[in-house]
Amino acid sequence: MRKMITGKQFDEERALYHLQHTDVRNCRFAGPADGESALKEARDVDLEKCSFSLRYPLWHADGFRLAECTMDENTRAAVWYASNGVITDSCMGGIKALRECENVHLERCRADSQEFGWKCRDLTIVDTDIISEYLFFDSRNVSLTSVRMKGKYSFQYIENLEIADSDLDTKDAFWHSKNVTVRDSIVRGEYLGWFSDGLTLINCRIIGTQPLCYCKNLKLINCIMEDTDLAFEYSDVEADVRGHVISIKNPKSGLITVDSVGEVVREDPVMECSGEVRIREAAQKKRA
Repeated sequence: MRKMITGKQFDEERALYHLQHTDVRNCRFAGPADGESALKEARDVDLEKCSFSLRYPLWHADGFRLAECTMDENTRAAVWYASNGVITDSCMGGIKALRECENVHLERCRADSQEFGWKCRDLTIVDTDIISEYLFFDSRNVSLTSVRMKGKYSFQYIENLEIADSDLDTKDAFWHSKNVTVRDSIVRGEYLGWFSDGLTLINCRIIGTQPLCYCKNLKLINCIMEDTDLAFEYSDVEADVRGHVISIKNPKSGLITVDSVGEVVREDPVMECSGEVRIREAAQKKRA
């Protein structure tokens, strides 16, 4: 039989430790005692319209739901080592809000948290806004749909990532990533995708300097590149690019088909570079 906790305030250490089979409504986790780990080791808990302003509230939780909850900047490391959770219509603040979690779904949320989503497994995020300097480091089996994110060093060492219909404003994203597919998205970033293996971009708009270098098994399908220079250096690549590329430098292998390119730089390579750059025939005829 489920229990109910409504309209309470908790600020002591481990206030609801190992809470089980309970619905928590309109409660506030804050106060002068400044206690940590309020819901540590929780099992099958449902929290709705609660606010958090204390550290480490949901550690080692299994089977949890947060709906219309707010975690402010004092809620450091809010959800760690947790599994089988759903977070909807909530705000997640405080550094390291989500880490080493498994099978967690976020939808219609807002996160403003440095080092968000590190070392997670089986993570799904839908219709969510994220601000995070370091995002999804070393995570596995991640799906993002209709996500709007702003960061710097995103998706490093990630494996098995699917992104669709999203707007990524980042810097050197996807470094050392494996098996990443990005569809129908805008990707802004400097030094995008270096050292990746199995990065595929489909119907994407790619913006920024020196993208997609030192890549293995790189594919671009019907992508637009803007303000991109010195692209594809030392990469194994098959690319179908629309629009104009400022410059392409020393592609290692494969074929890059473009509408137009300002310059193909082949100079001083440190390895054998046999990649081919081809101007699309239709574009040549149009110019003629």
